[in-house]
Amino acid sequence: MIRKAQFVVSNTTPEKCPKPDRAEIAFIGRSNVGKSSLINMLTGVKELAKTSQKPGKTQLINHFMIDDRWFLVDLPGYGFAKVSKDKKVKWEKMISTYLTTRQNLCGVFVLIDSRLEPQKIDLEFLNWCGEENVPFVVVFTKADKQSKTQTDKNVKAFLDKMAEIFGDYPDYFVTSAEKGAGKEEMLTFISDLIAEYEAEQTN
Repeated sequence: MIRKAQFVVSNTTPEKCPKPDRAEIAFIGRSNVGKSSLINMLTGVKELAKTSQKPGKTQLINHFMIDDRWFLVDLPGYGFAKVSKDKKVKWEKMISTYLTTRQNLCGVFVLIDSRLEPQKIDLEFLNWCGEENVPFVVVFTKADKQSKTQTDKNVKAFLDKMAEIFGDYPDYFVTSAEKGAGKEEMLTFISDLIAEYEAEQTN
């Protein structure tokens, strides 16, 4: 359970991020995947991450301090078409630099819209994470927006595609920000990642 969550800083470059002196968990996904809603649901703070009907709202690396113990990071979405090519290239460089150089990063939660069939852009991004040894977990969002049967079908189709790439299913969660589904499981998983990181630091 998260007792305290506060905004720390927004940055355009990974170099300016807070000192990497504690465990860090990042959230990323395609624009409009429900990232802000999920972060607000997990932390229990309604307006922590700004939700918006307009895709591409998060354009910076946003750090939040959780329980004075670890950082939660809200990253810009990938694959947002309505920005200039130049801006898109800058975003991609910013995100890839952050993901590959941030030494206190324990896990990256990659959000996937459970209402959709497997999207090429999501699979490509996860493939890139695998190649770059970025420790990722898949989070299916908006599970309450259609029948459980349809959600299960889409989730399985996506996981099967992942298995084709990696030879195995990744760690994954099925969530609903509105209903709170998946919250406890995700927080337990995050807590384990942080404890593991802290144990390594003391050795």
